[in-house]
Amino acid sequence: MGNEREPVAIIDDFAADPDALLAFAAMQQYAPAGRHYPGIKASLPDDYLRRQSPLIATILRDVFGVTAVASVLEARFSIVTTPPISLSIAQRLPHVDALEPGRLALIHYLVPGGTDGTAFYRHRATGFETVNAIRGPAYFAALRHEIESAPLPDAYIAADTPLFERTGHVDGAYNRALLYRSRVLHSGAIAPDAIRSSDPTKGRLTVTGFFAA
Repeated sequence: MGNEREPVAIIDDFAADPDALLAFAAMQQYAPAGRHYPGIKASLPDDYLRRQSPLIATILRDVFGVTAVASVLEARFSIVTTPPISLSIAQRLPHVDALEPGRLALIHYLVPGGTDGTAFYRHRATGFETVNAIRGPAYFAALRHEIESAPLPDAYIAADTPLFERTGHVDGAYNRALLYRSRVLHSGAIAPDAIRSSDPTKGRLTVTGFFAA
């Protein structure tokens, strides 16, 4: 993906029974996901990771060269619900999930008929498509200066902007999963007219997971 050629693994038909996952998600209690994610979260079925771990391990090995057993840092259902006017500054920008090496992220789309997918970006001023601990100070300093000079619109980022160029996009097809390194600049490609329902059967339901290897 992009000039830095970061791999993004796209796995269709990821779960054996996505309808059962959707039914389970519809019965859960949701809570605010925290300051980074613009929405709500709930717990996964106890056997989700056990069922998906063999496939995840194969992809980590074949695509990312990970031969050690990856540890699960977090995994949950997530639904985007925050209206654009209520987004924090960070939620209006592409982001990285971690600066540390060996971190990887998973997103598993669970909206029948498909949903807004995920977009990947290049920061125009620095040219960075990934941000790690070495690049972090220069990247965040440049970004801070840009934001102070020109306030961001009250909107999700979904395409090119004056600060970021989109390098790729993956549609959120039902039961499709993505795996990518957490250092890659990315964002949910949330359309202006997207449904932001908190109902798991109507909203942008996904599984999000984070791993260390």
